[in-house]
Amino acid sequence: MRVLIPSSLRSYTGGLAALEASAATVSALLMELDRRYPGFRFRVLDEQDALRPHIRVSVNLEVVTDLATPLRAEDEVALIQAFSGG
Repeated sequence: MRVLIPSSLRSYTGGLAALEASAATVSALLMELDRRYPGFRFRVLDEQDALRPHIRVSVNLEVVTDLATPLRAEDEVALIQAFSGG
């Protein structure tokens, strides 16, 4: 599957904006990304293994909140990080 990485997290992927990965679920994908890019998962999930409030995950342009969401090889997963300011 293709995984799109937001610019704010690219320092963890060596600058890669997109990469290929294989995983059965969103949770397994995040574990795989953390294995390849240590520290990545902690930027997306909190200490209770829940998505951080400023992170969204979309699978084929549909936002998902359940980390057990199944993934297929042909899926495109986008990690989206909201920014706030004032």
